[in-house]
Amino acid sequence: MSVPARVSLATLGVADVVRATEFYESLGWRLSPASVPGVVSFFHTAGGLLSLVSTDDLATDAGLPSRIAPPNPATDFRGTMLAINVESPAAVDEALRTVVRAGATLVKAGGATDWGGYLGYFTDPDGHLWEITHNPAWPLDEAGVPRLP
Repeated sequence: MSVPARVSLATLGVADVVRATEFYESLGWRLSPASVPGVVSFFHTAGGLLSLVSTDDLATDAGLPSRIAPPNPATDFRGTMLAINVESPAAVDEALRTVVRAGATLVKAGGATDWGGYLGYFTDPDGHLWEITHNPAWPLDEAGVPRLP
């Protein structure tokens, strides 16, 4: 048997599920009624689902030890990044302004790339790194998902 090539759910471990849920809702993201307030929040996206769960609960579920100290969102890079592709450089800048007003930390302002795109980075209130990008070589489908060659 092969493993299907799809990402159906990305889960972010957060310090406070309620606070994190409020952040993503303030961006206009649609919360699923399958969510359990304060325990797990599921958001519909143009791709797979995004879920928010307590970092400690996530570690317990995976059989891993919990962190002793929470990560510092300003300095601790976790080696992962999530991306939101948008239709233009102006949309990158507008999205970055929106997330900062909602409580995100701007990591890198929008700017041109050496590969012909335009991108910027932010961290959510729990320090998860997000990229907002426009890649002219990757047109977006009706749902906003990049179409790769």
